[in-house]
Amino acid sequence: MKQELFDSLLKKNILSELDIQFAGFITRLSGKENPELFFAAALASHYQGEGNICFDLSAVAGKKLLEDDPDSPICPELNKWIGILKKEDIVGRPGDYKPLILDGPRLYLYRYWDYEKKLIDILRERANNGSPVVDEGLLKDGLNRLFPNKSLGETDWQKVAGFTSALKKFCIISGGPGTGKTFTVAKILALLLEQRKGENLRIALAAPTGKAAARLQDAIRNAREGLNCPDNIKTAIPAEASTIHRLLKSIPDSPYFRFDAQNPLPADVVVIDEASMIDLALLSKLAQAVPSGSKLILLGDKDQLASVEAGAVLGDICDTGNDHGFSEKFQESFQRVTGEILIDRRGSTGQPGMSDSIVQLRKSYRFGSSSGIGAVSRAVNEGDANLALSLMKDPAYPDIQWHGLPRPEALASVIRDRVISGFSGYLKKRDPIEIMDLFNDFRILCTVRDGPFGVHVLNLLVEQILRREGLIQQESRWYPERPVMVTKNDYNLRLFNGDVGITLVDPEGNKELRVFFPSQEGAIRKFPPLRLPEHETVYAMTVHKSQGSEFKQVLFILPDGLSPVLTRELIYTAITRAKQKVEVWGKEEIFHAAVSRRIARTSGLRDALWM
Repeated sequence: MKQELFDSLLKKNILSELDIQFAGFITRLSGKENPELFFAAALASHYQGEGNICFDLSAVAGKKLLEDDPDSPICPELNKWIGILKKEDIVGRPGDYKPLILDGPRLYLYRYWDYEKKLIDILRERANNGSPVVDEGLLKDGLNRLFPNKSLGETDWQKVAGFTSALKKFCIISGGPGTGKTFTVAKILALLLEQRKGENLRIALAAPTGKAAARLQDAIRNAREGLNCPDNIKTAIPAEASTIHRLLKSIPDSPYFRFDAQNPLPADVVVIDEASMIDLALLSKLAQAVPSGSKLILLGDKDQLASVEAGAVLGDICDTGNDHGFSEKFQESFQRVTGEILIDRRGSTGQPGMSDSIVQLRKSYRFGSSSGIGAVSRAVNEGDANLALSLMKDPAYPDIQWHGLPRPEALASVIRDRVISGFSGYLKKRDPIEIMDLFNDFRILCTVRDGPFGVHVLNLLVEQILRREGLIQQESRWYPERPVMVTKNDYNLRLFNGDVGITLVDPEGNKELRVFFPSQEGAIRKFPPLRLPEHETVYAMTVHKSQGSEFKQVLFILPDGLSPVLTRELIYTAITRAKQKVEVWGKEEIFHAAVSRRIARTSGLRDALWM
């Protein structure tokens, strides 16, 4: 393939300069010109940059790279392409140590093939081998005491999660907002502590971000006090959570951690919240660092957005979009231990496997049968945009409303009243803790950063509206009450991507401006603005950045045109950030297009675990 072709692909933003340089590097390593190798390497780099684990040659083989472009190159036929790559010494097979790995039609950068392979092996081993010793009598007592079944004829899925966590070395507890994932895991920790009969149990709690870790910590603290178990068990449930990076002890300026396969974590149970946010590399490194005899419990919502980095790992592990029942052996064990029949409309699978390690919590204690948010989120998950729109337009569901998207030039006037009512509460207070609490009452969520309905424009509009109303005194970039969100981790300051703080006049610091952040201990930390790592104003934020957060009310604004980020998972995530009310502003055709598309990231993880 000619150089001018790649120059054209570069100009059209199909390939990046990095993709071209990587392909050139691979070709030079091979020692000879090979256009098919160059093209495959460039696309492998491109697809990895788009969040995929690998490049599936079969997806483009024999086709135009750009269907609507008459000048688009036609990719080689699959068998021919694979045959050419197999002859290259630079391309290895599974198990080889080569820059590129060809596994069937999937082409990997070696590092990502290695991450995936190690994670697959660990999950398979954990799913197929249970805990070595379980006192079934003690477990039955604990399950019936901590999970009293109040609904006869219905399965208590929280109890199933407790049973699974006790018997398996690996468990995923998935569920939407308000299904009680963290409350369930507090009970599970009590069960596991009771199984140890007074022996020390080393428990580690973590989440992908500092904000998510703080929420996990608060939830566990609140839940453990109400548990029906002895006080010594409650006391033994840890009250501290950290980020995954802090748990594994990241090595500065390095992709490695101090805890790894050769130096495992000193933990018997590792609980990770907000698992949908974890990318392949991080989950693989975490799984390798958890001792083989210890338990790994992941909490998350498999229907939420995937990580911004490579992979849709939780969705792949759960085989999102397909329902799998528990094996007959699992159901028999559950009945023997609990005395209850596991009622599962999905039926049963033949052999024990991954499905026996995954529990979906189905009852929402936040969004009941009369909740519009709950009904719309279910319709979105099922891909039914017509039903979702009709529900949002139905006055019977006042907690979720649909509004047409205003013209860009009219946005400031249309959004004015919503901005004033949403943010004036925190702007009228003086106590830092109260201010930070009230600021979470309302947030504007966008799907994109740029454009007339993106984060940058919305934050500027909000500042203009609040300044005109006299609610903020904005004389420079830094002003009292300015909310900011950290966008880059700073391990020295213990400020992490996603942490939100409020700029206030510090009465203890010569009335200079300081940015106040809540700490995981419930206190306040404050920093001079110039000491902060990278950050941005955060009246409005992207849906991706809102993961792990909850707000009383949300204004969700869709863009006026199609965007690659618009998917069913994004709509679901945005809607379910609201605890009380959400307004969705958009064009119906854009909403339909988004709900019709699922996140599609190429990997071999799902096939390896489920095929």
